[in-house]
Amino acid sequence: MATFQQFAQTCQALSQTQSRLQMAEVAGGFLAQLDLDQAEAAARFMIGRALPVGDEARLNLSGRAVWRVAAELTGAADRGEDIFAEAVDFGDAVEIVMRLRDTEPAPTLSIAEVAARMREIAAAQGRHARRRKLDLLRGLFIRATALEAKYLAKILIREMRHGMSEGVMLDAIAYATGAPIADVRRINMMQGDPGRVLRVLRGDAAAPQSGGLAMRPLKPMLAQPADTVADAFAMLGPELALEHKLDGARVQIHGAAGHIRIFSRRLNEITPSLPEIAELMAARIPNRSFIFDGEVVAVDRQGNPLAFQELMRRFRRIREVERLREQSPVRLFLFDVLGLDDELLIDREYRDRFAILQQTAHAAGLELAGRCLPANLNEGEQFYAAARAAGYEGVMAKRLDSRYSPGVRGRGWLKIKGARTLDLVIVAADWGYGRRHGWLSNYHLAARSGAADQFAEVGKTFKGLTDDQFREMTERLLALKTAQRGGTVYVRPAVVVEVAYSDIQRSPQYECGMALRFARIVRLREDKIPADADSIESIGREFERQILRTPPQPG
Repeated sequence: MATFQQFAQTCQALSQTQSRLQMAEVAGGFLAQLDLDQAEAAARFMIGRALPVGDEARLNLSGRAVWRVAAELTGAADRGEDIFAEAVDFGDAVEIVMRLRDTEPAPTLSIAEVAARMREIAAAQGRHARRRKLDLLRGLFIRATALEAKYLAKILIREMRHGMSEGVMLDAIAYATGAPIADVRRINMMQGDPGRVLRVLRGDAAAPQSGGLAMRPLKPMLAQPADTVADAFAMLGPELALEHKLDGARVQIHGAAGHIRIFSRRLNEITPSLPEIAELMAARIPNRSFIFDGEVVAVDRQGNPLAFQELMRRFRRIREVERLREQSPVRLFLFDVLGLDDELLIDREYRDRFAILQQTAHAAGLELAGRCLPANLNEGEQFYAAARAAGYEGVMAKRLDSRYSPGVRGRGWLKIKGARTLDLVIVAADWGYGRRHGWLSNYHLAARSGAADQFAEVGKTFKGLTDDQFREMTERLLALKTAQRGGTVYVRPAVVVEVAYSDIQRSPQYECGMALRFARIVRLREDKIPADADSIESIGREFERQILRTPPQPG
C-alpha cells in the first residue's frame, strides 16, 4: 500500500523537472508501481483532481476553508498574512503553517485512504453537510505530514503548479502501461478522466464502443480561432458550414429511456440547475438514447437571448431553482449529435451528423443554432455580417467532412468573432510553473480608475506572448518591482498592453465588480503610457451595452 507521502515526494520531483519526457517518466514510473485502485486515484491527484471528472463540484470546499482547518490545527489562524508573504503559493503556505506543530506525525496515510476520504467529503449532503465535510478534512490534516498537507491542499483547490498537464499525464499513462500514445489519447476522448483511462488500459473496464451509449460525458470538441471568414475558407476549404456563435453556455445532453443528464463544458453534471431543459428533452425524445451538443442561453420574457453573464445566475445553482427558472429563463439550441439510438456518431462526418440532427430535432420540435452553407466567400461574409449586426458573438465555421474529436482543438472547427480589445496596464504578475517556471507569466490587468495614477484590476491572463516575450517581460517587470507576496510580484504601473477579450462579466473577485472573459494579450503598446489606458468607466459603459444587447432568436 503506497503512502501518500510517496505521492507527495513524487509531486515534489515533478515540480523540479521541466522536461516533458522526464515528467512523464517520473509520473509513469510511480503509477506503474501502484495497484489499480491507487493508480487510478494517483493519476487524478497528480493533475489536481480529487474525484473523477464531473464529480469535483460535490466537494464544495473553498481554499479559505482548507486554510482555516490547517491554521486552526497549529494555532496560527492570525498569522495568515505573514505566512502567505513568505510562501510561493497556497500549498506552500499550508506546508509552512503545518510545520509549526510541536511534532510531526509519521507518514501513515495511504493514497487509498485519501481517495476514500475525498469520496466521503463529496458524499456529505444535507443539513449538517458542511460540518461533516470539515470534520473529514480535519481528520486528514491531523494525520498528514507537512508535505502531505501541502499536496492535499493543492489537490483540493485544483492548483498543483508542477507542470503536470493532462497531456503530460497521458504520456505518463502510456509510459506506465506500455500502450501506444495514440490509443491512450483515443481512450481519453471517450472516458474524459485519466483515472478511468488507466483502468481501461490495465484491463479492468471497457471503453464505450459504437454498440452503446454510456450516460457519461464526452469531452467537447474545441475550435481554433480565425480572424475572418476569408481565413476560414482558406483554412477549411470551400466545403464548410457557418453557424451563429451564441453567447451562452455549452451543454452536453445525454438521454436514455426518458432519463436525462446534462453536463457542462467542464463535464460537471448540472441537470438539477436546468430542470426545464431536462423536462423538455424527456418529453420530446422519450424513447430513444442520445447525446446532443448544444448551447443554453439566457432569455428575456419574450424569448430573446441575453448576454452571457445573465445565464450565470442559473448555472450550478441547486437552491431556489424553481424561482430562478421563472426569473431567469433559458433556451436550448442544438448544433451537433454525438450519439443516437445506441450508436456513437463521433466518427461520422459532420455533414452526416448534422443531417441526423436536423431530422431528429425537426421531428421533436427542438431548436437548432442558425446556420448556412455558403456557396462562396461573399455569401459567407454576408452571413457573418448579419450575425454580428444581430448581436451574436460571431460565427463558427465547420468543415463538412470533419469528425467529432472530443477534447481536441483541431482544424475542423473555427471560431470567428468580432475583435474586442482594451489598452490595459500590468500591475502585478505571478511566477509561472512547469514550462513557464522562472518567468513572470500570469499578468494582472488593470484599467485607469479616477486619477491617472490609480488603477483597478479587471482580470488576469497568461496568454498571447511567446517564450522570448515572457523572458523579456520578466526582466522588465522585475525592474519595476515594488513588493512581493507569495508568488505574486507587484510592479509600478508602466507597461501598457493591448488585450483582446470575448466579453465582460460580473465578478465579485474585483472591486470594480467586473472581469474580462478570455483575456489575451495582443501586443505591447510601446507607444502608450499608463495615462493612455482605457478607463474603468468606459469598460462599465461597454458592460451596460452588453447587458442590453438582445439579439433575435437563431434561425
